[in-house]
Amino acid sequence: MESGGLRRAYGALFGEVDAGGFGPAPEGQLSAEQIVAHLVANDELMIQATEALLAGSTFAYYDLDDIHRPQLDALAAEQGGLRGLTALLHETSERLCGLVDRLGLAAETSVETHLREGFDLIVDEPLPWSRTLDLHARVHLPKHQAQLHLLRP
Repeated sequence: MESGGLRRAYGALFGEVDAGGFGPAPEGQLSAEQIVAHLVANDELMIQATEALLAGSTFAYYDLDDIHRPQLDALAAEQGGLRGLTALLHETSERLCGLVDRLGLAAETSVETHLREGFDLIVDEPLPWSRTLDLHARVHLPKHQAQLHLLRP
């Protein structure tokens, strides 16, 4: 498996982040800092799953989109806000893409996957890890890129 599509999705997301000028989030939605913090936390989970597959171990992947807002705020404070979070996201996304490039046939290993993208996508079943990575590149990252875009006044 190669990370080209994933790298392009991250590139588009970083373009949105770098454009800046974000206003406050509407009630009940994530702020720009929370979105980037969520992506960092999600990258860490995907890195753990990918490392487990490379080591020949099993892993379950849970994308906890709305459950951990206090942790997102804590991560944002720890990183000094959006600039620090963006730097960390560059690191985690590069690390994930590097691991994805090494996956080879392990990318087809089924991973117990639990994720929810609003009402558009709900997964609660084993999926080949390549499919989960594809959903991340084609659905998850673009969703958060669009959220960031909407935060601009």
